[in-house]
Amino acid sequence: MGFPCFTAGIAFGCLDIFFLMDKPKIYLETTIFNFPFADDAPQYQADTKRLFAEIKAGKFIPFTSEYVIRELRAAPESMREERLRLIQNYKVEVIPASDDAERLAKLYTKEGIIPEKYQTDALHIAAATITGLDFIVSLNFRHIVKRKTIIETEIINAREGFKRVFIHTPAEVIDHDEEL
Repeated sequence: MGFPCFTAGIAFGCLDIFFLMDKPKIYLETTIFNFPFADDAPQYQADTKRLFAEIKAGKFIPFTSEYVIRELRAAPESMREERLRLIQNYKVEVIPASDDAERLAKLYTKEGIIPEKYQTDALHIAAATITGLDFIVSLNFRHIVKRKTIIETEIINAREGFKRVFIHTPAEVIDHDEEL
């Protein structure tokens, strides 16, 4: 069972919703493009490789954003191309930068959810939110996959008229039982 959710007074697992969706639309945050190459973090590496295998198998519709592209382009040259190539190889749709995402991200930082210094992390959540995606998949535990961030961005998103976007790690969305 996943995390508890409440809809119309009924408690169920949030990830149970995942299995009711046709093909979930997922946002791949920058860390997801780094960990397939992280030999020093074998479990995260295995989970992200499994996530990409499930994307290739058609279980998800993958998205990322221009904000991720900018971060990846700023990486050392020795790492840059292999990470950017994942976007092309897995047919990840790139969400363009937008004034709407920047406005929503500024609300997150203004409310103190994400420090202004880490505005790009706020932009990731905002881009996925305004695009109406189902999940943000991240291994950024400092500013994104964090209880405070999840709860407070959800409150702001609801107040601003956006649907809920679930924020999870790859381990929480991949199918551990199925062979690919």
